[in-house]
Amino acid sequence: MTAADLERRYGRQIKLPNVGHAGQQALADSRVLIVGIGGLGSPVALYLAAAGIGKLILVDFDRVEESNLQRQIAHHFDDIGALKAESAAAKLRAINPDLQIDTRDYSMDREDFLEVCADVDLIVDCTDNFPSRFDLNDVSVELKIPLVSGAAIRWEGQVTAFNPNVSDSPCYQCLYPDRDIEGVTCAMEGVISPLVGVIGTMQALESVNILLGRDVLCGSVWLFDAERMDWRRIKLPKNPMCPACSD
Repeated sequence: MTAADLERRYGRQIKLPNVGHAGQQALADSRVLIVGIGGLGSPVALYLAAAGIGKLILVDFDRVEESNLQRQIAHHFDDIGALKAESAAAKLRAINPDLQIDTRDYSMDREDFLEVCADVDLIVDCTDNFPSRFDLNDVSVELKIPLVSGAAIRWEGQVTAFNPNVSDSPCYQCLYPDRDIEGVTCAMEGVISPLVGVIGTMQALESVNILLGRDVLCGSVWLFDAERMDWRRIKLPKNPMCPACSD
């Protein structure tokens, strides 16, 4: 896009001192991997597309079900039965036809993530299972790619970011040392609909911060209690004995 095109579409962002034309161009040049296009991945993908990210890689092997529509806002009733990656891609193209989109509609393991992450600037983890989260963390550490992580269940959510290019940055395994931890899902425990929008939007905002050169959440975790509308920020130090990121 030309400077005039950027100004016409993204003028409200370009006016911001921390963005400007240079920052908007940086977003346009960015490539972001989003893993999981459900409750969290929907607002992440929609807002990053709207913000002017140049390329999004969408990873999700699941298909849209009617029960998803309560919270997964990238998918509509007519999408039931469609692959989530393709369903979301159609909505993103409607928002930003200049956006490059690559979809991966199959289950991916660590080696797959290593291959697809070789050409990305940021990983956004919107999954709902610990094995994938640990795989993405390993790839983030190995390839030195920043990682934005979110989770939401019941009335509780959390969001944080890790940047292996920062010497004292923790990683996801510093937060959860036990790789054998068993997680719960929305299907098991339930989740209030707007909560995933709050956490996913925070992930999108932190993604933009990182792509503009700022590490706002690195080294801390934001915890959200949706029943009491209460945010709490806790420090997360790097674990010097972490098997994933320690020297």
